Amino acid sequence: MSPVAVHMCEEIWTSLGAKTSIHEEKWCEWDENLAKSSSITLVVQINGKVRDKIEVDEGLDQEELKKIALESPKAKSGIEGKTVVKVIVVPKKLVNIVVK
Repeated sequence: MSPVAVHMCEEIWTSLGAKTSIHEEKWCEWDENLAKSSSITLVVQINGKVRDKIEVDEGLDQEELKKIALESPKAKSGIEGKTVVKVIVVPKKLVNIVVK
């Protein structure tokens, strides 16, 4: 706030017991690891049409993504009574289930 409300921030800073001006202090450091998300939104498609979106852990491999997508309630209802021909996994993005 000190660049916006200069005088007020300086007064508060000195009342907190600071010996130097607030403008002589270092800026906060940016930690990119704190801004990273550990989960992704996995899109589940059946024959190219979006049927579900699931929040999953980013570190899952293709087999685990395939298993989660096939166990999704919306996907189960879409493939019920049909034959799964192929399952295409695009890592960290989507799973497309091809059915007949």
